[in-house]
Amino acid sequence: MNILILGGGGREHALAWAIKQNPKCDKLIVAPGNAGIAAIAECASVNPEDGAAVVAFCEENAIDFVVIGPEAPLAAGVADALRAAGILCFGPSAEAARLEASKAFTKEICDAAKAPTAGYARFDDLAAAKAYVTEQGAPIVVKADGLAAGKGVIVAMTLAEALDGLDEIFGGAFGAAGAEVVIEEFMEGEEASFFVLVDGETCLPIGTAQDHKRVGDGDTGPNTGGMGAYSPAPVLTDAIAQQALDLIVRPTMAEMARRGTPYQGVLYAGLMIKDGVARLVEYNARFGDPECQVLMMRLGAQVLDLLLAVAEGRLAEARVNWADDHAMTVVMAAAGYPGAYAKGSEIKGLDALPEDSFNMVFHAGTKDDHGRILSNGGRVLNVTARGATLAEAHARAYAMVDGIDWPEGFCRRDIGWRAL
Repeated sequence: MNILILGGGGREHALAWAIKQNPKCDKLIVAPGNAGIAAIAECASVNPEDGAAVVAFCEENAIDFVVIGPEAPLAAGVADALRAAGILCFGPSAEAARLEASKAFTKEICDAAKAPTAGYARFDDLAAAKAYVTEQGAPIVVKADGLAAGKGVIVAMTLAEALDGLDEIFGGAFGAAGAEVVIEEFMEGEEASFFVLVDGETCLPIGTAQDHKRVGDGDTGPNTGGMGAYSPAPVLTDAIAQQALDLIVRPTMAEMARRGTPYQGVLYAGLMIKDGVARLVEYNARFGDPECQVLMMRLGAQVLDLLLAVAEGRLAEARVNWADDHAMTVVMAAAGYPGAYAKGSEIKGLDALPEDSFNMVFHAGTKDDHGRILSNGGRVLNVTARGATLAEAHARAYAMVDGIDWPEGFCRRDIGWRAL
């Protein structure tokens, strides 16, 4: 079959790598793709957020199946446009994707589903929000309501940080995403990610992961989109995963269906775990990035069969075949990230690295300049490895990092330290 993946980051490179291994995949196109993706698939210059353009491209290129990678096309209703045109696709409708696109909406759904999450209040007025924060005190969490590319969340350990965060959000730092804020109680514990496929009715867990959000070693410095991840997450035991499925995920999905907006795609539940109990931090309506990279490394070719089962509404008959293994990804970012950074520096040494089911460098923000690989983003490479143990995956990943010649890049040297 002819398959189109929408997106151009490390998540989409990992999806393409796994899907390409399945014999059902005849032709693979990624829009817009990147330099790494171009080595394994055709790249197309289609705006992934323009539903009409995506549908036209699918019709012109006889595309049988579309996999939507990032959140922006989901929020823009691209899945709705594809389904209306009769094109098979993986990804929730715009209405269902509000579970990620609006923090306030998620809280409303959690209230209705009685899903355990942090206590909260929502505001569209700066003065009222500041009065509430001052009354509650710190630590406290301040979130821009809408999509802010993973950056609209301030975990404020002091009152001053919380008030500054409110000024930043209402001051337009995150555009329209900051027209409303959700202020939450600070939850203590260890955070982990739980990934569940949903076809509107059936829920099928497909893995756990933990990522490192802060830029510096020892989980210090500002929050980023993620500096590395590993799977499985030891803190998310089978018992806790079952509890999260029964008390958080399934009730949420039942509430979405009850409202006439059934969810179809992957649901990423960010969980806070303390004393053997999970509470919901947030939902995302797509695979996490960089968590997707470690999941794809472990799942391989079966990913396509699972995504098709979701899109065709037959998830009840699907099974996940897990190896007893571990995977780790280390993000190499441009110097200065998550602040200001330069693009265009050359990355050398990639050709000499292994590319197999145990070692892969997924490209996140790169471009090809006449055969030279140049940086083209903040998070640039996802150096990913698999092993029988987490320590083995860790050793493989950092051996590859050390083989990359890119003085303008940096990475954390302690990914997985909690589990190791």
